[in-house]
Amino acid sequence: MATLAPDRISIDTIADKVYAGERITADDARFLYQHPNLLDLATLANHRRIQKTDPKVVTYIIGRILNYTNVCWVRCKFCAFYRTPNHVEGYLHSDEEILAKVQDTVDKGGVEILFQGGLNPKLKIDYYEGIFSKIKARFPEVILHALSPAEIIYIAHISKLTLTECLERLKAAGLHSIPGAGGEILVDRVRAVIAPYKDTTDEWLECMRAASALGIRSTASMMFGHVETIDDRIEHMGRIRDLQDECQPFRAFISWTFQPEDTNLPIPNKASSADYLRTVAVSRIFLDNFDNFQVSILTQGPKIAQTALAYGANDFGSVMIEENVVSAAGNKFILSAEEFERLICDAGYEPRRRNTRYEPL
Repeated sequence: MATLAPDRISIDTIADKVYAGERITADDARFLYQHPNLLDLATLANHRRIQKTDPKVVTYIIGRILNYTNVCWVRCKFCAFYRTPNHVEGYLHSDEEILAKVQDTVDKGGVEILFQGGLNPKLKIDYYEGIFSKIKARFPEVILHALSPAEIIYIAHISKLTLTECLERLKAAGLHSIPGAGGEILVDRVRAVIAPYKDTTDEWLECMRAASALGIRSTASMMFGHVETIDDRIEHMGRIRDLQDECQPFRAFISWTFQPEDTNLPIPNKASSADYLRTVAVSRIFLDNFDNFQVSILTQGPKIAQTALAYGANDFGSVMIEENVVSAAGNKFILSAEEFERLICDAGYEPRRRNTRYEPL
């Protein structure tokens, strides 16, 4: 007796799932990456967005990326920011310099400090407890969105602490939430090429799992357009979707394109704007358990950021009072809050300022 062939994947079968509020598969996502009509993807992604967020509103935050040190021994090939230990251009800001930058952020209406640096072998848990406690004492209203999983894993290691012990102490000192930096692509084959000394996929995920157990929320990110394949991107999204099902650690998803300038990871061509928009749309459709999707105005510029709002994104990210890492690779799309609001309004949406917790201000 002949068996019936399984239903073939088509844009219609995927649309049926989206309109029914159902989950798509990895094979569906692979089909969407090959589907020629970007507007079809925009339609489906926008429907997914409407299921999760206010369709009229685009949020944003005012914050500062405070890169407290650029010293890092890991030497990721995609990074133009780091300097190795004892390098003449290496730095560690003094506590006074850091507190002055936080004060400047508050004076300019900022509510978030994204505190990130490198894996500096001179800094153990007591350093972070000290500076976090000072920030918390002087600026109790500021949200400390701090330290990538790679930094936290390393701090725990050199301080001879378990991951949970390290996170508990950081939280007590003032840590509110963790940025999703260092996720890059959560496929160890890719990580071995672009960052061979960095944490593994499982270690990154375990850090987010441990943080979630302590009530520390985070974001998830994906840097693409380098050595990864489409299947790698889908595997990455599958891993964070699974973890979100398990323990809901993530408030938002942010994807951006690799910026090869001045890095040690030469690639023939940067990812195109079309690839970026397609990836935003596919991620919104695939990651059905995420509410918020952030554009990458820093790497894409204002026009593509506006367009991405029709491809499933609902958040314009941060008005960055300071940013050094992506800018080290030659990108300088740093805009004011007034420019953010104008761009959001011109795209047909209502701007709404928020905090790190996605609460309106």
